[in-house]
Amino acid sequence: MDYDKSHVVVATAIIVKDGKYLIAKRAEFEKAFPNKWTVPGGKLEKSDYASREFDTKEGKQWYNVIEDLVKREVREEVGLEIENLGYVTSLVYMRDDNIPCLIISMYANPINENIVLCNALTEYKWVSLEEAKNYDLIDGIYHELEILDEFIKTGKKMNWKKNL
Repeated sequence: MDYDKSHVVVATAIIVKDGKYLIAKRAEFEKAFPNKWTVPGGKLEKSDYASREFDTKEGKQWYNVIEDLVKREVREEVGLEIENLGYVTSLVYMRDDNIPCLIISMYANPINENIVLCNALTEYKWVSLEEAKNYDLIDGIYHELEILDEFIKTGKKMNWKKNL
């Protein structure tokens, strides 16, 4: 694998309900970010699209791959069905094994309300942006919440800015 050209692709979803955001705590046995709070998401796998029929007549192409990934991951991790997906931001995270991970952050609204956590998550909370400051979030998650919160309040997309 040529790591200069290859990336792991991950998509996450900030679930929004009644002005609050769903966060969940990762289990202590998780290899990456144990006991940290995050939003649902996961890695794109070839099986997420390769078993489907192509979406174009002449090409080998599939549409809505990220949207379908986010829906699957949210369903698996917190038991929710979602709708009204939108884009928040993207970033690249360098994993400990030096493999770059492209993370695409989305947002969505829940269709159902019965949260059922997978075994990799131990707790969940619905929090406002201000309340989110009180949780040990994975680095970057709070800023993604800020970007989305600004968009929800003003309709304007806030760009990431370095704030160290």
